[in-house]
Amino acid sequence: MPKVTRPANEKGEHLVDYEEKVFEDVKAEPGEKALVTFHTVAFEGSIGFVNLLQATRLQRKGFETSVLLYGPGVTLGVKRGFPTLGDEAFPGHQNFNNQIAKFIAEGGKVYACRFALQALYGHGEGALIEGIRPINPLDVLDIILLHRKSNAFILDTWTL
Repeated sequence: MPKVTRPANEKGEHLVDYEEKVFEDVKAEPGEKALVTFHTVAFEGSIGFVNLLQATRLQRKGFETSVLLYGPGVTLGVKRGFPTLGDEAFPGHQNFNNQIAKFIAEGGKVYACRFALQALYGHGEGALIEGIRPINPLDVLDIILLHRKSNAFILDTWTL
């Protein structure tokens, strides 16, 4: 069996070159838009949270950024907590709520499909995080088409 002679990694060490940036830092041109869609269940994987961070980054790069929550994606936008709403039952429990609230506070727009909210998940509009705009299920396709017509950057988030 080979013997490992390298010392164990220590807190504070760097294991990669985190400062090197290979590509230019792209910023939005005036009027450019972005849409990030979510058809994913909260807490079923990292993609929901990661792409909320991407939406925030797009907003900070100057894109007029919207988030669309539809199908199981509406579960990202409901108020949660335990034992009461707003309480963090475990570390990271409020990640979605906090990131959506931050995104909205920074000027981002968030839309949630009313059909998915009620018919699929049994929630009313009062369950949504403040600032999320409920929309008609027929608006789900139209918001995507409107962004496509404006040559917006569209990031689709899907899990099965």
